[in-house]
Amino acid sequence: MTVALYARRKNWPLEAVTVRMRHSRIHAADCADCETREGMLDRIESDLEFEGRLTKEQHSKLLEIAEKCPVHRTLVSEIDIRTRVL
Repeated sequence: MTVALYARRKNWPLEAVTVRMRHSRIHAADCADCETREGMLDRIESDLEFEGRLTKEQHSKLLEIAEKCPVHRTLVSEIDIRTRVL
């Protein structure tokens, strides 16, 4: 949604955005870029497809915008979930 709104505001020829995500669990030791070194981690792999006659620069900017969207920022942040029984 964030990407589509950005493209629309810029009058770019973005026709559709497809996001495919996969979730898996990996050993922390197998993740070179992760701070956590022990136990298991959640890994989310995301594939973005932008349809339309976009330039390489527009593709790059849309990827940059996608990584700033609220959902992406939530997924990459530390999450503290507190559950209550009502």
